[in-house]
Amino acid sequence: MSKQPLKSIPNNLRELLEQRAAEAPDKSFLFSEADGRQFRYAEFDAAVDRTAALLASQGVQKGDVVSLLMPNSAEYVIAYFACWKLGAIAGPVNSLLKPHELVYILSNSEAKVLLVHSEFLPVIECIRDELPALGVVTVFDDELQAAPAVGPGQVLPEPNVNKDDEAIIIYTSGTTGKPKGCLLTHGNVLANARQIVEWLNFTEHDRLLTIMPLFHMNAVSVTTMAALYSGGSTVVSPKFSASRFWELISSYQITSFGSVATMLSILLSTYPDGVPSGLGTNRLRFAMCGSAPVPAEVLKRFEETFNCLVIEGYGLSESTCRSTFNPPDHRRRAGSCGLPIGNEMKVVDEDDGEVEAGALGEIVLRGENILKGYYKNPDATAIAFRNGWFHTGDIGYRDPDGFFYIVDRKSDMIIRGGENIYPREIDEVLYQHPSVSAAAAIGVADPLYGEEVAAFIVLKEGATTTEDEVIDFCRQRLADYKCPKTVRFVKEIPKGPTGKLLKRELSRIGSSSSS
Repeated sequence: MSKQPLKSIPNNLRELLEQRAAEAPDKSFLFSEADGRQFRYAEFDAAVDRTAALLASQGVQKGDVVSLLMPNSAEYVIAYFACWKLGAIAGPVNSLLKPHELVYILSNSEAKVLLVHSEFLPVIECIRDELPALGVVTVFDDELQAAPAVGPGQVLPEPNVNKDDEAIIIYTSGTTGKPKGCLLTHGNVLANARQIVEWLNFTEHDRLLTIMPLFHMNAVSVTTMAALYSGGSTVVSPKFSASRFWELISSYQITSFGSVATMLSILLSTYPDGVPSGLGTNRLRFAMCGSAPVPAEVLKRFEETFNCLVIEGYGLSESTCRSTFNPPDHRRRAGSCGLPIGNEMKVVDEDDGEVEAGALGEIVLRGENILKGYYKNPDATAIAFRNGWFHTGDIGYRDPDGFFYIVDRKSDMIIRGGENIYPREIDEVLYQHPSVSAAAAIGVADPLYGEEVAAFIVLKEGATTTEDEVIDFCRQRLADYKCPKTVRFVKEIPKGPTGKLLKRELSRIGSSSSS
């Protein structure tokens, strides 16, 4: 297939959109699966202008943070680009978070405006008094209803925005219990979109499906920005639905979609005999999968059952999204996260010296898709970028042919169904329980989600509680996906001589009966 190259290299995301809209104004760009709406490139650009005018009327200027709390929708995509039109920073907020978690992110990011869907408005109204710095809260269910008309001759502010200016602040779970705000620049987002498009050979004929949440960079980079950069189109779906999945692929003639291993497992369970008859999926090229390795058996069965390749990749919010992908051809290696797609990548020892092929070490990255830094956190930024490379905390190795493999995490992070969870955050909640003397959370293997959260608790002398009560206690204070699925009561939490938690010992205890 022929590519549709950009006539000039854009300096920012506004230029990218406006260039595509000028080149192919009548080509379809964005489809809204929830309500059947369709935006051609020029129509999408006009919708972005209307929303940018709304934000400008609320005082938003270059460098201001606009938080976005919405379900997957056309409005979510429009809101991102409206921020970028003004040089503002888009702040996607995980809609699964509890009220106190939302307060922290909205406050820490110093958001000036919040665009919120009415579905989440009751939560915001309950915490509004705790957000004195937040200037405006705007319900944003329908951009046409919310945004003022852009009259003839009316010109939007057009600040000077370059590749080093921030475009997104996205929060990741923190090892200290507090999330960190990753600052991604216009250059980061443009670079990663270009890297993905060139590696996977996306063209104007591709139509990508967004079923991953738009508050994660996977959906932003892999299926939204890559579609725009290639001159193709994208379909945004409210959420993953196994029962409607293959009908969606057929109806919109999808060529690729983003996913996590859990989704592939659910589809295999729902459709053991393959794609339902009568649905045309001949344009589907491959599934893109990330966040955590796909079990080899799941990958093999998915490809055999649905005649659809699975292309694994690796990345983090800090690398905008993708740093590696398997090649979408015969070179693909099951179990590997692939080859670097445009950034530098190596495996290092404790002294940051590169190790030989096959040797385990920490994965480090460098390149134009790597974040600018952590917002208001110079210490974390300095630690992450020591010796000029971004340290991922992931343990892996490189084979003699340059393919990378992830085998463990240097940190204690748990990845459950594509969501990153740091045990420290759960531990802090567990210690608030009046019956708990000591506690620790770890990730344990789970056939569907990859990992689940297990909590180990030492009770105070004379105190009693139950597993269900502890889990309910956590649910009141943590997003549901972070809550323990199981609780084990033990006599002590095993630790090494330096006080480090012995996760292997806890895992062994977890596989036996409770104390």
